[in-house]
Amino acid sequence: MYRTLISAAQLQQLDPAELVILDCRFQLADPAYGPTVYEAGHLPEAHYLHLDYHLSGAKNGSNGRHPLPEGQRLAVNFGALGIGPDTQVVAYDDAGGMYAARAWWLLRWLGHEAVAVLDGGFQAWQAADGAISTEAPEKRSTRFVMHPALEQMLEVDEVAANLANQAKPAFQLVDARAPDRFAGQNETLDPVGGHIPGARNRFFQLNLQDGRFKPAATLAAEWQAVLGDTPADEVVLYCGSGVTACHNKLALEHAGLAGARLYPGSWSEWCSDASRPVATGA
Repeated sequence: MYRTLISAAQLQQLDPAELVILDCRFQLADPAYGPTVYEAGHLPEAHYLHLDYHLSGAKNGSNGRHPLPEGQRLAVNFGALGIGPDTQVVAYDDAGGMYAARAWWLLRWLGHEAVAVLDGGFQAWQAADGAISTEAPEKRSTRFVMHPALEQMLEVDEVAANLANQAKPAFQLVDARAPDRFAGQNETLDPVGGHIPGARNRFFQLNLQDGRFKPAATLAAEWQAVLGDTPADEVVLYCGSGVTACHNKLALEHAGLAGARLYPGSWSEWCSDASRPVATGA
């Protein structure tokens, strides 16, 4: 069973009949990008999942740009793709795992353990001379069984309450966005620039080297430098809309630092209410 990352070579050794492969390619600036490249060629038997339509719920103006989908609906959709209790799932994209990590986290949120991200994504598969298909995947609908969550999340009120308790905060926030957006500069996606006060910054792209995740020991050392004395299970991850924070979570799990939770509403939810405090600068 693969639970975090899987290489292209390892994926090629698995029985396709025992797999469900999820193509999660996407671009924030071009929502039509993913379906277009999927139709042009994808891993054999891969199903396409769109970040906006399949991996996110309905927006109401105050719950962020990519709110979590409703769990029961998500379970039905996963079952329709053929994901049963013991199915090994592999998610991939062409952005270093930026979007595939969201599918990985959602499956674990519903209690599915056998899910991994293809390290290096579509490019690594091509480099390994993996087959490319334009055919529709075989339909293998089954019942997705929800189990106790393997991933935990926090609501915005819990984040606000922790911030109010400055004398003894229960957790440390870590923001996955680029340093300039964390500092409140060059913000193009959300109406307000800055970060949640007290948060530390760990840009998710730092988890990668040449498009693949860094070795576990390297990641562990780098993350320990960010967290200091804070254990991983006292960390809450966020980003702009709850997507790249999942990349940081995957990196932590790969590094053997388990237990961090996700604030899925992230900055786009937090800044939708002008009464919530905002910090700027490094």
